[in-house]
Amino acid sequence: MTIKISAIAVWAIILFGCNHPQNTNMNTVAQPTFTSGYAPIGALKMYYEIHGTGGIPLVLLHGGGSTIQTTFGNILDSLAKNRQVIAVELQAHGHTADIDRPLSFEQDADDVAALLNYLNIKKADLFGFSNGGNTAMQVGIRHPGIVNKLVIASAFYQRDGMVPGFFDWMQHASLENMPMPLQTAYLQIDSNKQHLQAMHDRDRDRMVQFRDWPDEMLKSIKSPVLLICGDKDVVLTEHTLKMSHFIPKAELLIVPGNHGSFIGEICNVKSGSKQPQVMVAMIEEFLDGQ
Repeated sequence: MTIKISAIAVWAIILFGCNHPQNTNMNTVAQPTFTSGYAPIGALKMYYEIHGTGGIPLVLLHGGGSTIQTTFGNILDSLAKNRQVIAVELQAHGHTADIDRPLSFEQDADDVAALLNYLNIKKADLFGFSNGGNTAMQVGIRHPGIVNKLVIASAFYQRDGMVPGFFDWMQHASLENMPMPLQTAYLQIDSNKQHLQAMHDRDRDRMVQFRDWPDEMLKSIKSPVLLICGDKDVVLTEHTLKMSHFIPKAELLIVPGNHGSFIGEICNVKSGSKQPQVMVAMIEEFLDGQ
């Protein structure tokens, strides 16, 4: 499959989850009621929110350059109707300030495990979108004892899983081209534009430096996994299919849409679409099933 898109478009829809930022209205994101706090994880103070009650907690892991609300704002309330949802903001994102240490999916996974330990949660489900999906996979790989089930949406594990040319284009990513809805959302939380620049550079460099994970990593994931990909995503559908062959207890869901439209991600939310709520129902069926 050949997909031709501009460098700016590729950068936007993968690194920062946006496809058509010029058409996006920040008011489409809901503002639910929740409790929040900061977990001390070494030098990191990780921001988290707790929504809803009951059941095995579901941890939400946002995409690159994003916040809880920009990734999950349109489905968070629905997910929290029947279970406790713990939404986090990872290092350098949103309310969680950057610190002087490398940023990697492995480090993010360790931070999530430490957060659950801090909250005295022995086992949880995880739902990661885009970069958050990579982090969720690493939690399953590095900390299998705390994982009940994983939902992985629009994530990859090898460089050839992205649209052709993605990693070449990523080297030229700049803050000037970062989709405005994500810039606005960050600056509403932290008005320091130098911090925004740091977040951008962290995410860009992590992608540029990404090296393939061996198939054995995916084979080591023992928990049930629901893999989700849009049929017009910038993670190739055949790559997601390949992942499903290596993860022992994987289920595969290819849905209509691009990078995040199926969950109402802020840059790709479609007015009046029922798809995000359909996705919530399908995710709940997977999480609640035996």
